[in-house]
Amino acid sequence: MNNNSEKFLYQRELRKDADYNMWFVFPGPESFALSSLGYLWLFREIDTLSNINIERVYSDTKTTRLMRNDIDLIAFSLSFDMDFLEVFKFMDWCGYPFKATERGEDIPLIFAGGPVITANPEPYREIFDFFVIGDGEVLNVQIINICNQMKGQPKSEILKELAKIEGVYVPNISKKVIKSTKKLPECIYTPIVSEKTFFPNTFILEVERGCANRCGFCLASYINLPIRFVPYEKLIETIELGLKYTNKIALLGAQITAHPKFEDICRYVEAKIDNGEDIEMGVSSLRVDSFTVPIVRTLVKAGQKNLTLAIEAGSERLRRVINKNLTEDQIYSAIDAAVECGLRGMKFYGMIGLPTETMEDIEEIIDLSKRIKAKYKGFDISFGFSTFVPKANTPFQWFGRDNEKSLEQKSKYLQKELHKIGVQASVSSPKWDYYQAVLSRGDVNLTDYLIEIYRQGGKLGAFKKAAKLLNINTDYYALENYGYEKCLPWDFIEMRPGKDFLINESKRLIS
Repeated sequence: MNNNSEKFLYQRELRKDADYNMWFVFPGPESFALSSLGYLWLFREIDTLSNINIERVYSDTKTTRLMRNDIDLIAFSLSFDMDFLEVFKFMDWCGYPFKATERGEDIPLIFAGGPVITANPEPYREIFDFFVIGDGEVLNVQIINICNQMKGQPKSEILKELAKIEGVYVPNISKKVIKSTKKLPECIYTPIVSEKTFFPNTFILEVERGCANRCGFCLASYINLPIRFVPYEKLIETIELGLKYTNKIALLGAQITAHPKFEDICRYVEAKIDNGEDIEMGVSSLRVDSFTVPIVRTLVKAGQKNLTLAIEAGSERLRRVINKNLTEDQIYSAIDAAVECGLRGMKFYGMIGLPTETMEDIEEIIDLSKRIKAKYKGFDISFGFSTFVPKANTPFQWFGRDNEKSLEQKSKYLQKELHKIGVQASVSSPKWDYYQAVLSRGDVNLTDYLIEIYRQGGKLGAFKKAAKLLNINTDYYALENYGYEKCLPWDFIEMRPGKDFLINESKRLIS
């Protein structure tokens, strides 16, 4: 239920007598939902429609303002592969069957969008009535207006009409779906500021969308192409809006420093701080070539105590393979800028189990750390590693994961050797990442498997137990290398660049 600690940055009114009632479900706790810029902005867009009554629902929601029997439409936003567990939990809470074909006319249409769905909706094909593929800002409003206009008509008729919209995928009707891509003439920002979020009272604004670097494994790069920048004037206007409500702002984007006027943005904020304004400003991570003294100096003045740098791999060879064209000298230059601006440490992101990786590449991570420790006395570095997960609609979608035993050995070896030289390192769970890969490259044959996982409790053991029970070969999805000629479950989605480009890029990187 929405609470009184929220500050709405737009005009709204509670519509008790609205013609159409909707739940917008976030498959995570309230604190996470209120930190999700995409989820909140989509809520705002629908909340401003005069004839729609929308309510946010979270995984920890206990009671709702709207009654279940009055709901006409339910939407989910899926950002992570494991979100399906919360989807089933919600349906259980409502008493709904999990499969769309088993839900009668008395149960609302249920649809989903988000990065997981845009990349590959097929594992969830039998669960939802329809899907949003791509950017949902404009698409959601179109969908809801049609559903509202056709209220009372059979679901089959509504779905036929929805299937005509570009970016909407209706199973058993849609043959090809073109990903919806929105221009960014305006700045998307946090429309609700709250102290109950994971980042309390923080105003988040989107600087750009997409990434031109296109690392071979990176889903965020490919499903958000082409890279788009918010006009500078709009960004400044939005920053000023946020500062009326809070002194904490965060800049969001996969490649924010690629914005042609990013240094101007930093200078604008720095000038306000120098004039005595109390402003805290943060960014999630920076590219190595953006570790310039002016940018880092602004972030330090704005209270950023730690900066993160994604180097992904220890060796320059492997960084070239993944399209992370980053030299060791550039890493040193980034640390030089950090030291000059008064930072005492830095965190690096890395990945293990990448295609073509050898133990020499693992050793290079350790050797690089030793060289940094020797060159920068007293400067703390740490690592956060994940294991490679092949993602649909990326150049590395054809490559399976390294086996679990190998990844466990590499993880333990890295942590042990880095610990010896005073470098802390954390590694994501290879076991959980394995099942993330299963879902990422999954198909419609996984529906009963997902349902069984939920019924078995949703813990790690449930994934293995359900696979054995239903005779599902999970290695096929997670570990196997696929041939470039293979027809992939998600091939019906048309997005730029297309499959031919991904094949050529994959071959180029690996060779």
